[in-house]
Amino acid sequence: MTFPTLSEPALIRHLGRADYDSTFAAMRAFTDARTPDTRDELWIVEHPPVFTLGLGADRGHLLAGASAIPVVQTDRGGEVTYHGPGQVVIYMLMDLRRNKPGGKLYARQFVHKIEQAIINVLGAYNLAGERVEGAPGIYMAGGPKQGAKIAALGLKVRGNGCTYHGLSLNVAMDLAPFSWINPCGYAGLETVDMRTVGATAQLSDVQQQLAEELIRVLAHVAEPAVHE
Repeated sequence: MTFPTLSEPALIRHLGRADYDSTFAAMRAFTDARTPDTRDELWIVEHPPVFTLGLGADRGHLLAGASAIPVVQTDRGGEVTYHGPGQVVIYMLMDLRRNKPGGKLYARQFVHKIEQAIINVLGAYNLAGERVEGAPGIYMAGGPKQGAKIAALGLKVRGNGCTYHGLSLNVAMDLAPFSWINPCGYAGLETVDMRTVGATAQLSDVQQQLAEELIRVLAHVAEPAVHE
C-alpha cells in the first residue's frame, strides 16, 4: 500500500482562547475521522490556566500550589506541563506517512523538525535556543538564563502515523505556575518566557510566525543561498 505525499501545506486554524478539555476532545475526534486524503492541520490556541499530564506522568511532580489550577490527564507523551495565557500552543494534526517525499517521516525526525522551527523563530528575536539530549523541548543556549526551558513538546503518534497534541512556546506569561510543578518531570528546572529573556513580542505575531515556520521546515524548503 502506498500513501500520498504532501501535496499542500497544513491548514492553519486560529482557535483563539479555548479551554483545554474541549480542544483535546476535538483533536481526538479529528484524528478518529481523518482519512488518507484528509489535509493536515495546525491548530493555534491559547488556553486558560491548566496543568496537563502525559501518559505515565508522576503526580508527585505536582507541588505545593498546584491545586489552584485544574489538572487534566492526557494521552500525549511526556510528564507534567503548564499552559496559560501568553503562551503559543500549536497542535499538530499530521499524517507522518506523507510528510517526507519518498517515504515515511519518523517520529524522531518529526520532533527534530518541530524543535528546529522553534529555534528558528527564537533566532528571529535574537534569542538563542538549543536542544538538550534526552529532554525534549527548547532551552536557552546562553545568557543569565542559560539552561532554562522556554518551549515544551508533547505528542501522540498513533500506530497509523497520525499525530496530535504538539508544542508550546512561552511568550509573555505569568510564570509562577511553573514553580508549582517539576516541569516535564525535572525538579528545579527554571522556565522562562521570551519577555523574561529580553524579547518584546506580540503573542499573535509569534503564533503566526511559528506556524508558518513549522510548515516551511516540514516541507523541506531549503534556506536561500547566500552570495558574497
